Amino acid sequence: MQNVLIVIDMQNDFIDGALGTKEAVAIVDNVKKKIEEFDGTVLFTRDTHESNYMETQEGKNLPVPHCIRGTKGWEIREELDKLRKTIPIDKVTFGSSELGKVLLDLNKENEIESITFVGLCTDICVISNVMIAKAFLPEVPLIVDAKCCAGVSVESHENALKAMEVCQVKIER
Repeated sequence: MQNVLIVIDMQNDFIDGALGTKEAVAIVDNVKKKIEEFDGTVLFTRDTHESNYMETQEGKNLPVPHCIRGTKGWEIREELDKLRKTIPIDKVTFGSSELGKVLLDLNKENEIESITFVGLCTDICVISNVMIAKAFLPEVPLIVDAKCCAGVSVESHENALKAMEVCQVKIER
């Protein structure tokens, strides 16, 4: 049996760059400690957009270029990236079907006991990937560490946590 920690989009643009918030900055040390102390497999996702971002549906709805491949904002925060042992899963939208497939493969190799999520943004990419994990591995307990997540706003962070709780996700506070 193995436990899995998924670090969602802890990238410069979401921390203190184009879409950064003081709440995102505040969780960096918590996330670092969580990774360092975690006994199991740690996976990272990386929001990844191309130079045509503004022409995409997301770009039209959120007209703030961010996480453009190859830029400083696209990079995982340095102190967290140093702890990374696997290739990040690049995702072009909020949720990653590739993440679901990776989890299925990991579960075939060595049954997954639990999956814990941390990262940014609780109300967009964290909740999206939690629901993907739930769809791919419905019997594996899912956990979200709220102290290691931040949303677009404090209110939307809390709303997302409540929504996930209703979907039988354990929220650690």
